[in-house]
Amino acid sequence: MSRTPRLTLLAFGAALALTLTGCAGSSTAAPAASGGTDALGTLKVGALQTPAGDILAHVAENGAAQLGLTIEFVPFTDYNTPNTALADGSIDANLFQNATFLANFNQKTGSNLVSVGEAYLPSAAFYSQKITKLDELKDGASIAIPNDPTNEGRALKMLAGAGLISVADGVSDLSGITANPRNFQFKEIENATLPQALPDVDTAFVTITFALPAGLTSDQAILKEGSDSKYYNVLATRPELQSDPRVQALYTLLTSPDTADFEKATWGGLVVPVVTP
Repeated sequence: MSRTPRLTLLAFGAALALTLTGCAGSSTAAPAASGGTDALGTLKVGALQTPAGDILAHVAENGAAQLGLTIEFVPFTDYNTPNTALADGSIDANLFQNATFLANFNQKTGSNLVSVGEAYLPSAAFYSQKITKLDELKDGASIAIPNDPTNEGRALKMLAGAGLISVADGVSDLSGITANPRNFQFKEIENATLPQALPDVDTAFVTITFALPAGLTSDQAILKEGSDSKYYNVLATRPELQSDPRVQALYTLLTSPDTADFEKATWGGLVVPVVTP
């Protein structure tokens, strides 16, 4: 999968000495960063706590100060409000969604939010409290999936990839199922509550954002998403901030080798890093 090339950390730091006064929409600048580099100031970034909030905390403590950047983390607990907050100017960027989710939001609301680039894959999986492997799934089994168009289609594509159902190209909901020979019973549920549905269904699709707080691990999954997934999360912002040095600095940090090492060490492959040249 191609990734948009970005400045390296060192090159970006050097470039800061030549610019960064009066950036459109920027916060009041903080005191100059170490080494004589002018400070970028503060960037308000909205995200769910896991894994994005943890990643933002890591980059805030490992590299942001050297670039003169202060990251203000604004926590959210659902997938519905971070884009609204970004569109109305309450935050400067967000880190919680993939490009398809972003496009759906723009189409539905008439917004024009943009992706700065892919940052990481928060892998998803099907979990179960009743079976330990996929081939134990019985005909007529109950399967809980998200009720938002992006992740519902994502879940259905995973099942189709495993040969359990067939789906149409661009599937986004149950109407896109073209064959269900084993008569699986699907339950559409709010993404955040899928872990709580596990006792009541045979299996449920859960993204890492909600799996980890619920104590679900990769070892408990009966079907895991691969690194070839198209659902990498992106750093999103408004068009006027896409080239803002604060946003570009954050993207450089998010896709650095140091951040990749942190993600691998912390989540053991459940978060797949993106590293730009």
